[in-house]
Amino acid sequence: MNEEQIIRVRDVMKSNFDTVDGMTTITEAIKCMKHQDNKSLIVKKRHPDDEHGVLLISDIARKVLGEGRSPDRVNVYEVMAKPVITVHPDMNIRYCAQLFERFELSRAPVVKRGEVVGIVSLTDLVLKGLCKTIQ
Repeated sequence: MNEEQIIRVRDVMKSNFDTVDGMTTITEAIKCMKHQDNKSLIVKKRHPDDEHGVLLISDIARKVLGEGRSPDRVNVYEVMAKPVITVHPDMNIRYCAQLFERFELSRAPVVKRGEVVGIVSLTDLVLKGLCKTIQ
């Protein structure tokens, strides 16, 4: 990677993402996923001192489908991850990739001034980020 060309998380993140309340059932959460390519939902804060959560499709597969639980009877808060590791939009994608590796992440919310402004995944880092440096 050319050190002169720094690609930031903001350059590769998806700014279209879906949010959901923690009390929502899994059935309703799946229905409200408009941006399915993100494979996740950002769980809203309940109050200013709360933290954001993330519900991944893989969480639903493992903790609901895999355990034979009814998606109508399971709430998002029961299977989501919270608190979650977040990244800043100005972070170099190289460091973001290292963070993902260290904590075995596939995606993370992008947060600026306490608000989610996007979501970034390993796929985004490689296909949108690394490919820019190859051209």
